Formats: sequence, structure tokens, C-alpha cells
Amino acid sequence: MKKKTRCYIYTRVSTAIQVDGYSLDVQKDKIRKYAEFQDMEIVGEYSDEGHSGKNIKGRQELIRSIKMKIWMFVFVIAISAAVIYFTFDIRALEYLTMFEPWCIAAAFGILGLGLVFDGLRLMTLAAVTDEKLTTRQVVNVVLSNYFLALVTPGASGGAVAQIMFMRKAGVPVAKATVVVFVRTIMSITFLILLVPFVLHSDHALVDWMPTSVITIVSVLFVSLPIAAVLLMRTRYPEFWIIGLTNNFSRDFRRNCFIWYKEFKQASFIMGKNPLKVMRAFIESGLSLLCIYATVPMFFLGMNIKFDWLQVMGRMVLLNLVLYFSPTPGGSGVAEAGFVVLFSELLPGGLVGIMAVLWRFTAEYLPFLLGAVVSIRAFGSNVLSMKNLRKGEDQQ
Repeated sequence: MKKKTRCYIYTRVSTAIQVDGYSLDVQKDKIRKYAEFQDMEIVGEYSDEGHSGKNIKGRQELIRSIKMKIWMFVFVIAISAAVIYFTFDIRALEYLTMFEPWCIAAAFGILGLGLVFDGLRLMTLAAVTDEKLTTRQVVNVVLSNYFLALVTPGASGGAVAQIMFMRKAGVPVAKATVVVFVRTIMSITFLILLVPFVLHSDHALVDWMPTSVITIVSVLFVSLPIAAVLLMRTRYPEFWIIGLTNNFSRDFRRNCFIWYKEFKQASFIMGKNPLKVMRAFIESGLSLLCIYATVPMFFLGMNIKFDWLQVMGRMVLLNLVLYFSPTPGGSGVAEAGFVVLFSELLPGGLVGIMAVLWRFTAEYLPFLLGAVVSIRAFGSNVLSMKNLRKGEDQQ
């Protein structure tokens, strides 16, 4: 089968009169028909209304999209540079000279294994809803999550990207929403269940906390997921949501009810096939642990003595916090959290470099791959907030 040529649509009108009329719609209609006649695939559309075409200032949407990409790049570089600048020490040079190149290949390899488990989890959850995804479709969904999660506050765009690609693969929006929702809940639940083990094994982290408090916190973390599932079988959450959100805006109350309904629907669907759900949960845990294991690989590459359980435990705590970070992709929060948690485990001056290595390997590399598949599928204007809101509305 011949591969379709991808193209972009750009429409423009230079006067307000044309904007109020039908010029833009006519342009789009003619271009779409031409693309269909030429067997072209439209991957992006731009429109500029009421601006002159004599200079680039009129092309607002195109410029906005370009500026967003530039600012994201500058933001990431600035944070990485700041972390290294404020933590670097001349003693770090000694360890950098001993750096073993094989650790980079090992980090990429274990990252790849983590992405494989992530893909297997997605296929298992899709099977629970009686849907099937090809390997290529799974790769697109997994990588697109990294792309939009890293450029939106609280990683909210990651869910939208996954639903967009699953819908493109023929999965109904309702089922795609359930799969994506459960996928996220599984990751958070797995990390929450590991918190008690981290607190009891890493004495240096909680030496200021009384044993009784650690025990209480551990019981709360273990009980939280169980209590949430049991509550979904009652109507109490509905009454609580009404009472707690009564003084908030209508949109906020609506979003809370949507989240609750999705959680309840997901619990109902997943309860029909507990064995596959358990398999997906195990795959979820293996995926996260493999991705976090990129950090110990760099420890080994610099010949640094460390405790595997301690390093992995602190990565669990850090990444659990990042699920609730208000910054795009946890940028800034991730680097600062890494410095706080690992400063005492690393020789002077290395913590900033290690933080940047971790972010590049586990986040920025999948982000770049996700950018390629997302832009190829939906065009470069996939980053515009208008398109993200449209994707959220379709959930």
C-alpha cells in the first residue's frame, strides 16, 4: 500500500470583513478537497485571521507554536545549567575522569526494557476492554505520553495524548479514557504501596521520625488504595464531593465529578477480569522500576559505592511527588528534589550532573522520540492549548 504524503494547511485572511464572512471556511474546504484528491494526509492546520500577509507579524498562531517550542527548550536548558552550576565542585572532575562509557548503554538498555513493560501493560489493559493494539500503535501511545506530559502542568497532557492516539487506532474514546485512567492509577498505587518499605529500609532518610510515626504512616499508605476501592462501592464519595466542592466554581465541581465517574467506571470494568488487571499491575511495577534503575547505572559508571535499595527507594519517593507537580513535566521540582534526596549519597559536586543525566535519559530522550511520533501524526500545532482542550473535551 502506497504511503500517503503528509501536508499542512495554512489559511489566512487579511481583513476583519473576511473573518466575519466565510473566507476561511471556503479556503479550508477547497484545500481539504484538493488534499483528498491528491491522496494526501493532513497532519496540521494553521489559521490567521484579520492580519496582513505582507509581514510575519500577522501569522499569530504559527508564531505562537514556534515560540512555545523555543521557550520549552530554553527552560529545560536553563534548569539543567542552573542545577549543575550551583552544585558543581572541583572534586567532581576526579569522578568524571573515571566515568565508564558502558553505563550509558546500560542505562539506555534498562530504559528500553522499562518502555517495553509499559507497552505490555497498555496492551493488557486494552485487552481487558476487548480492544487490541498493534505494536506500532502501542509505541505511539507510550512515547506520546512522554511528549505531552513533559510540556503540560501536572503532566495532564500525557493522558490527552494517549487518548488521541488510541482513538486514532480505532479504540472508542470511552474505553481509551478508562485504559489511560487505570494506567495512571496503577503507577501511583504501586508507588504508594512501596512507601512503607522505603521508610523502614532507609534509616538515614527518616532518622528524625519516631518509629511509631513511621508505622502509622506506613499503615495509612497501605490502607489508602484499599479504602479507595471499597468506597467506590458506596455513594459516600458523591455526597463528599458535593459538600467539599460546594463553594468552588462550576467547572471545578464538574471536573471532580468527571474524575469520580471515570474512577468508578474503571473499577467496574477492571473488576470483570482481575487476573489480567493483576498482570497489568505487575507490568506497571516492572516498568517503573526499570526506568528508575537508570540512576544506579550512572552510579556504577562512576565507580560510586551505594546501596541499591536506598537509591531505588528515594527514586520511588521522588517520582511519586512528581505525579502531583504543578510545573510542566515536573521541571525544576524533579531536579531540586533529586538534589535534596541524593546530596548525601553522592560525592561533592556530582549531584547536579547526576540529576541532569537522569532527566536526559529517563525523560528528555523519550520526550524527543514522542515529539517525533506526535508531530508526524497530528502536526506541530498539537502543542497549542486549543488542541489540548479539544482533546480533553473528547474524554
